[in-house]
Amino acid sequence: MPQLDRRAGFWTAALVAALALWASGAPTVVYPLYAHEWGLTPTTTTLIFAVYPLVLVPVLVLFGNLSDVIGRRATMLYGLAALGLGALAFGLAPDLAWVLVGRALMGVGVGLSLSPATAAMIEFSSPGQQARASSATTAATATGLALATLVGGALVQYGPWPTHLTFWVLVVVTALSAALVWLLPRHTRDETAGPWRPRRPHVPRDARAPFVAGTLAVSGAYAMGAIFLALGAQIARDLVRSDDALVGGAIISVSAVVIGVVAVLARRLAPRTAVTIGPPAAALGLALLIGAGLAHSLPLFLASSVVAGAGYSLLFSGGLGLVTLSAPVHHRAAVLSAAYVVAYVLQAAAALGIGALATSSTLLRALEIGSPLVLALGVAALVVARTGHRAAPVASNAVRSAAEAVSR
Repeated sequence: MPQLDRRAGFWTAALVAALALWASGAPTVVYPLYAHEWGLTPTTTTLIFAVYPLVLVPVLVLFGNLSDVIGRRATMLYGLAALGLGALAFGLAPDLAWVLVGRALMGVGVGLSLSPATAAMIEFSSPGQQARASSATTAATATGLALATLVGGALVQYGPWPTHLTFWVLVVVTALSAALVWLLPRHTRDETAGPWRPRRPHVPRDARAPFVAGTLAVSGAYAMGAIFLALGAQIARDLVRSDDALVGGAIISVSAVVIGVVAVLARRLAPRTAVTIGPPAAALGLALLIGAGLAHSLPLFLASSVVAGAGYSLLFSGGLGLVTLSAPVHHRAAVLSAAYVVAYVLQAAAALGIGALATSSTLLRALEIGSPLVLALGVAALVVARTGHRAAPVASNAVRSAAEAVSR
């Protein structure tokens, strides 16, 4: 059977990372339809979103190191199978129960596929370029989010079966992605590793400062993303007063496009620098979002998507870079999973908290209260990153070790 070369393997892993975020964002433009057809409150709508990280977290805890033992290819295939089943459940969903099951399956799928895809992108990178894989991962996941909201918005607004068709498209793309992953090199088992079992991720003591800073930054980005993904379409409809699903989806996709563009433009930035710049941009983006709600302004909503996208990109790529630098080579997927666990827990908490506030008061009030709490994560990442600079030499050594391991 033919196998993909290093370059094709890199882009296949990037496709899996993009697909994971496509699945995460696919229901975004459909939430208002569910709310209208089934009479859902904002709390229930955000519950649909939050089921995904709530299921994903225990999968990461239990199986975060699975691909370090059985291989990236096999683990990604398991993840894509779960993603495909989740999209299928959405595509057939007659009621809320099916949607919740589909969302849970997507959580399993992303939990199994995202960490090995991220690790595979590092390992398939050209020698000496591993440190830039975090920017490529950010760009790939941003592309997935953009496709989810843009393609989804177009299908909801102009296609048949508005609550189902976008998920059938996702089923097809998942199947095509699995066919490519099947062609990746097979994993050669390390006989000294013993049988697979859940293991607590270990981060070297002198590398914990970059790990903590990176995890906080990724968490801040994900929590901010929860606002746009769980409530973005509802904000467009209720606060900005736009009833066009394509317009709402396009504006949210602008944020994702900006995330990808900024990740590419800022790929040479040191991770600590990116984490330092990210929080002010995120603060301005969320302030513009609140302003859009107060003024019922579509241009301000667009501006908030652009600026918040830049902040998200810097926080996520910088944070992921710091986490990658702190990860021992032979436990990379496990350490990445540990960072994603924290990020997704906080993302679920942000979504549920803001949804509960929106139900008990107003959507605008929920944004006013929730946004500063989300920003606190980014500020904490900035503080830890700037005060933990003594770990930088260790991080540099980790990059060199990774480069040597891949090139051998």
